[in-house]
Amino acid sequence: MNQATVAGHLGSDPEVKFTPSGRKVTTLRVAARTRKAGKDETIWWRVTIWGEQFDKMMAYFKKGSPIIVQGEMDLEIFTNREGKPQISAGITAHNIMFSPFGRTDQRADERQTTDAPLKEEGIQAKPLLSNEPFDAEEEIPF
Repeated sequence: MNQATVAGHLGSDPEVKFTPSGRKVTTLRVAARTRKAGKDETIWWRVTIWGEQFDKMMAYFKKGSPIIVQGEMDLEIFTNREGKPQISAGITAHNIMFSPFGRTDQRADERQTTDAPLKEEGIQAKPLLSNEPFDAEEEIPF
């Protein structure tokens, strides 16, 4: 069994196409960050979704949305325009989840609306889950 889990952000809006036989194929481009030798790198994954199994979720995914994808991994080696070998990383999705990390524009707008009464009192609200590092020097309010 060849399974992979990728957590990242969409590099573009979902793209829907149809095969000549009429089968629906949705493609996602997911950027996942990794750290190698002390440097941050981005690995781009091509996620293929066959059929309509995740159609209800797709309306919530836009460029920049955080996402977690699980599925069967495939790697293709090809030669680029300069004649150098390149690797294309792909996943055929079996499971897609909304990521609890990161924030979409919609969630940010909702937070701004719900945080308005707090801001009037000079209180800075923070998300429960954040990609920001924890500041141990920050004063605890209780």
